[in-house]
Amino acid sequence: MKKDTVSIGNVYVMTHSFFSDVIRIGCTPDDAEEYARSLSKNSPGDYSLVFSLACNNPCAIKKKIRTYLNAKEYVNEFYQVSAEVAVKLLQRETLRIAITSEE
Repeated sequence: MKKDTVSIGNVYVMTHSFFSDVIRIGCTPDDAEEYARSLSKNSPGDYSLVFSLACNNPCAIKKKIRTYLNAKEYVNEFYQVSAEVAVKLLQRETLRIAITSEE
């Protein structure tokens, strides 16, 4: 399955130890905390999870958030914006997001 077609998973905001004013916004079918640890193992520096949201269509949510932040895009999944701003955008979007049920 292509990563951008994840139907159930997590949308997340992460920071990286090398960049004080850059965040990463993405989606994963996996646990976001575990995903941050795996990224840290495979790259220099450390990723820290700031916020994650379990939801349906997390990649669609990621794209909506990226639309709001495009003017501040740094490179690929990284944006030059504070983590607080990104988290507030995600929390605002939760009013429109179908959250996954834990049944």
